[in-house]
Amino acid sequence: MPDLSRDSSHAQHTELVQHTERVQHTERVQKVLARAGVGSRRVCDVLVSTGRVCVNGVAAVPGQRIDPYGDRVEVDGVPISSRPGLVYILLNKPAGVVSTTADPQGRPTVSELVPGETRLFPVGRLDAATEGLIIMTNDGDLAYRLTHPSHGVEKEYLVAVGTTPSPASLRRLREGVVLDGTMTSPAKVGVLSPGTLRIIIHEGRNRQVRRMCEAIGYPVERLVRTRIGELSDPALAPGKWRYLSAEEVLGLSRAAYR
Repeated sequence: MPDLSRDSSHAQHTELVQHTERVQHTERVQKVLARAGVGSRRVCDVLVSTGRVCVNGVAAVPGQRIDPYGDRVEVDGVPISSRPGLVYILLNKPAGVVSTTADPQGRPTVSELVPGETRLFPVGRLDAATEGLIIMTNDGDLAYRLTHPSHGVEKEYLVAVGTTPSPASLRRLREGVVLDGTMTSPAKVGVLSPGTLRIIIHEGRNRQVRRMCEAIGYPVERLVRTRIGELSDPALAPGKWRYLSAEEVLGLSRAAYR
């Protein structure tokens, strides 16, 4: 006959160990917020005391300890990336580099241009010929929201097309063109100089900007992504990278969760 008391004792011991492990890596909610770039400890104290911070959907209280690995923390309804060990890098991808972690054809990848201590993944893709900004991170939740068109995060491109499109062609870009049987969302389009456009979209279809320009009869000669949400860095040279600040990560979160 099974020893039920022994099984019960083992289950209680396991539960106690798991509870102890959870308690050992809890942190005060103000500390977690400050690390995420929300503000100083004093500012975070005010946010908590005025009811603007929620943990797992419930208003936080001053001094509350939370599990940064498992609890969901929000400020004014915006989820905060609270887990320790998350890495965010901004890379200026050169032409000829593919936006994958590995390439069966042996082409250089974005992963080879950033530190390798932590496995990072590109947020979205730029085709091999396209240059410009791309985020590398191990934060899967934020990456998903930055790339999903329903969240409307803008991406801005400088586009060289040789000659300036006609007013009617520019209007088509702004209003949307048909790709794969469906209309693209309206785009913001401006002429920077003869033959050079600024195009802002919030979708992420495959080679979208190139195909939009081809659809109106103006093939792209050069394409550079210059902004993701509010994030830009004109001083970041091709092939170079830098870590994002906590404030920049918070700005991306706000753009992705609005």
